[in-house]
Amino acid sequence: MRKHLTIIYCLFFTLILTILGGCMVGPDYSRPETAADTNEGFFYAGKHNQDVNDFAAADRWWERFGDSITSQLVREALKNNYDLKAAAARVLQAEAALKETRGRKLPEVSYNLGRDRSKMSFNLGGGFGAGRFSVMSTTWSQNISVAYMLDFFGKLKRAERAAWADMFATKANEQALINSIIAGVINARIDIAGLQNSLDIAKDNTKSLQKTLEIVERRYEQGLVGPVDIRLARENLAASKAAEPVIEMSLIQACHALDILLARRPGSSEDMPGKLRGLPELGPVPVSVPASLLDRRPDVMAAELALRSANEMIGVSIGQLYPDLTISAAYGSSADRWRDIWEHFAETYSLTTSLAQPIFRGGQIRAQINAAKARYAELAAVYNGTVLTAMAEVEDALASERMLLIQLEHAHVRFKEAKAAEDLSRQRYQRGIDGILVVLESERRRRIAEDELTGLMSQIWTTRVNLHLALGGDWDYQKEEKVVVKEDGKK
Repeated sequence: MRKHLTIIYCLFFTLILTILGGCMVGPDYSRPETAADTNEGFFYAGKHNQDVNDFAAADRWWERFGDSITSQLVREALKNNYDLKAAAARVLQAEAALKETRGRKLPEVSYNLGRDRSKMSFNLGGGFGAGRFSVMSTTWSQNISVAYMLDFFGKLKRAERAAWADMFATKANEQALINSIIAGVINARIDIAGLQNSLDIAKDNTKSLQKTLEIVERRYEQGLVGPVDIRLARENLAASKAAEPVIEMSLIQACHALDILLARRPGSSEDMPGKLRGLPELGPVPVSVPASLLDRRPDVMAAELALRSANEMIGVSIGQLYPDLTISAAYGSSADRWRDIWEHFAETYSLTTSLAQPIFRGGQIRAQINAAKARYAELAAVYNGTVLTAMAEVEDALASERMLLIQLEHAHVRFKEAKAAEDLSRQRYQRGIDGILVVLESERRRRIAEDELTGLMSQIWTTRVNLHLALGGDWDYQKEEKVVVKEDGKK
């Protein structure tokens, strides 16, 4: 009867302390104010839609290339890239750390079974029956024990919340890496396509200069021009041929960079079939308002989650000032013989309540609290800086796209006029009106204009890629999982 009363008392005492243990020390988290907390849109948004809720149109945006190879490369990179595999492993580590932290809130239960064999020696002194005797003893024992630390001031709960935030920060960093890898693949595809186009232009230039040289040579044989014209025409042709290996080397290096993203051995990939089939007209994309970046950009979300974790660690540090209450209970049996430990007379049990309160540790706990607060202040500054950088990247991409489109209009005009001037100079040269220098200069200008036009087309699409990257993606093949963060740190 006494044993049952003891157990009931223990359970009642534990229940009361558990109910009272709902309080938590330390500050509650709240999102800091940032430069993005404004209803104003981006300054250079222009024609782009700024509806905060309209992002559906941007999904799988790279398919607007009309290039199946691009989609195939993106899928391959997401499957094989080693950086992504490392990021996935970091997520598993963070999930394991969270499970470990949660486990500290639960009782520890263990079972022990032991056998003790000992020998003791006694000296009975002088007199009758004097002498030294030895006694051998064997003790069998078994017990099941339970130890539970009551989280009276929320120290363990704060630690769990911190681990939760760390885990989601790791996942956000993984998503940021996914976005970066996808952007890298698409940019590499654009670079390769642009370099292929530049190489074709260079080869066409070489053919054109070869025809120019033939015209000069015929006129020289007819005595209409001097040897200087031939020398200049040959020099121009040689310069064009020398430019081709430079472009080819850049193309090889671009292919190697893409191979690394795809986890292929550099140089092992076959030549990419064809080029992008003409970049389509760029339409407006939903850019929303700066405040949307706080919940869309993975790097911004990761910075805030790290800040949230630091806030919880302040509570953990403050909790070190308060006592730890631990309840331990054990029930088992002990006997000299194996078969007796299963009998009721060998029964043993114990109940221990331990209250540990730090009194003096040389200021260590206060120092830990101050360090935790300083860590929070550091990460708050990092978070605000990350938000500013995100806003700047969006503005840069929007402004660059606008300026490049204006530049592209003038580049079209420049190329058109340069091509017409080149054709006219050749005709005038054949009729003996202009000299060879006019022809060579017009060819040079047309070549520069054509290269500029090709480069601008690649830059415009690269800028569009950077814009989507700055906005936080919208390109994952899987439906994005929206996670609602509650106050208790649960999904």
